[in-house]
Amino acid sequence: MLSDWELWACANQVLNTHGENAPLHVAEQIGALALAQDEAGIATWKAIAKRVAELMGKDRPTRLQ
Repeated sequence: MLSDWELWACANQVLNTHGENAPLHVAEQIGALALAQDEAGIATWKAIAKRVAELMGKDRPTRLQ
């Protein structure tokens, strides 16, 4: 498994490369790894997915008005 720093770096790179399509790219990677039955790869990409969501602001609690 990658270090926390490496996971954040990967998430940032995915976001810089794919922009708003980053979640789709991550899902495609997870799907391909699932077909290959690569559990370690799936776990890594799920960790990257969480960080991509945070960087995109989609993992923050909604503010109540």
